[in-house]
Amino acid sequence: MTIEARCAQRKDYPARFLERLPELMEKIGYTFREERYLRTALTHSSFANEKRGKVRSEHNERQEFLGDSILSAVVSEHIFADPHAYPEGVLTRLRAGSVSADALFEYARELSLGDYMLLNHGLEESGGRTQKNVLADCFEALIGGMFLDGGMEAAAPFVLRFALPRLRALVADGVLHDRDYKSLLQEKVQTSPGEKLEYRTVEASGPDHDKRFRVELYLNSNRVGEGKGHSKREAEQAAAREALMTWFGEAAEN
Repeated sequence: MTIEARCAQRKDYPARFLERLPELMEKIGYTFREERYLRTALTHSSFANEKRGKVRSEHNERQEFLGDSILSAVVSEHIFADPHAYPEGVLTRLRAGSVSADALFEYARELSLGDYMLLNHGLEESGGRTQKNVLADCFEALIGGMFLDGGMEAAAPFVLRFALPRLRALVADGVLHDRDYKSLLQEKVQTSPGEKLEYRTVEASGPDHDKRFRVELYLNSNRVGEGKGHSKREAEQAAAREALMTWFGEAAEN
């Protein structure tokens, strides 16, 4: 006779996993009223499938589906309401750049989500806690769980906490006009033989999850620009943009 596995209860989860949930909620900045949504967000399908003979643990794929929709809606509403009134093509690029798998992976890493997840032994041994798709999916499931627990009032601020710095970086990188300022500047400099551009990182400050860089740009020995950003690339793009506008008389927004 086959005995159907019972639904998992809180006591069925590893003690260490449960002990660390308050720590993660502090990082998130939100306390779940229904802890089960957080547990589900952190439960990978590999773990749930491994335990299904005894208990049925809900894994995070359904919440991931919901979280993907919430993420897109929040970012879309924010950039649509921007006073710049960006055209459709720019809106699409901004949204894509801030909700991509690469972006979600970085958001998840900022929270060290992989350290809190439940994975089966095989995925654990193969480095699942640092895999892009595992972390990106978990981040979306976390958004879905927050929405289920506290509605858009809980989910939207959390999404924007991560998406806004990414959106600012995309703007600095020239996504608004499909412009790569470093490449544009290099093209101008190459018309004069012997000219050399050099980007110098003169300052790097802040914690690992919120670094700030300041870069100075030199044309031969002349300082022609300066830029700041959350990454060296962002700071270099800003410096190149300043040089184009100030020294070469080009309106980088055109």
